[in-house]
Amino acid sequence: MMMPISSTPAAPSFVPASATPTLTGGGGDGGLRKAAEQFEAVILRQLMASMRQAKLGDDMLGSSATDNFREMADARTADSIAAMRQFGIADMVERQFRGRLSSTAGGVQ
Repeated sequence: MMMPISSTPAAPSFVPASATPTLTGGGGDGGLRKAAEQFEAVILRQLMASMRQAKLGDDMLGSSATDNFREMADARTADSIAAMRQFGIADMVERQFRGRLSSTAGGVQ
């Protein structure tokens, strides 16, 4: 079962520069693009889990095995949808961090 996202803000923490995604290659499609897609997949998994909880009736074939299978199927579906980049979440995240990385790289010179 997926854990709900906490509504309390997390305490700010130090993130080492080595842990941040970097632009690789000429096209910039490296770790930043993949991290943005994975973030979108997490959001979509949460959305799908919330939709599953809002069911209108009892499941006739309900069991823990069925629930586990549905969660795995939902996770795979969320990954596939995120890879298609149709929701735009990954694009926004990538655009935001690309701007930060380029401004940081410009100031380091």
